[in-house]
Amino acid sequence: MPMAAKDIECLITAAMPGASVEIKDLAGDGDHYAAHVIWDGFSSMNRLARTRAVYAALDGKMGGELHALQLTTAVPE
Repeated sequence: MPMAAKDIECLITAAMPGASVEIKDLAGDGDHYAAHVIWDGFSSMNRLARTRAVYAALDGKMGGELHALQLTTAVPE
């Protein structure tokens, strides 16, 4: 069963307090999303560590309920 965009956003913001999260459904099917996450906790992380942190926030749903996620991360300006 596909995930709702709001569920993805909630998982990320729960694990990353204060994060700004924008989710877009890329195909309209609830399986292919893009996420843009801005969080000050990323400041000491490289790109791979940031990706791992977001995937960890998704609590094992990546590759199961969530089929594809195009991810961009940033720190606040």
